[in-house]
Amino acid sequence: MDTPLRSVRTNIVQSIRAYRVQDLQEAAHALGHHFLYANLANAQSKQDVLEMIAAQFTFPAHFGKNFDALYDCMTDPLHKSGPQPGFVVVLEQIPAHAKFDKEAREQLLDIFRDAADYWSDRKVPFRCFYSFL
Repeated sequence: MDTPLRSVRTNIVQSIRAYRVQDLQEAAHALGHHFLYANLANAQSKQDVLEMIAAQFTFPAHFGKNFDALYDCMTDPLHKSGPQPGFVVVLEQIPAHAKFDKEAREQLLDIFRDAADYWSDRKVPFRCFYSFL
């Protein structure tokens, strides 16, 4: 299958670089994988980032809006709902300013790295692409 994902490791978090969101979405669809997309350009704080991800990924209303809850939503409920085909996640325009500094950005990406490891242990492809604002 000729997709933009053919040369991308199956469990990775990486910069979106030359990939286009539409191409990643089409590749996810072609592979039968879940496609999760969040545009975070209007986020000003950690709380904004978490709320926007929750809304755009359609997390349940009881989502705790913290990094632990984000990890839980990216792993446990999905795992309990049965076999998963794979995931392509795009976090576009992660804020890069004083209210969401380098440490906060790294913590956010670490959650997705941990989710990639979680799914790797279960032999489920999980690819996360991100860009900074």
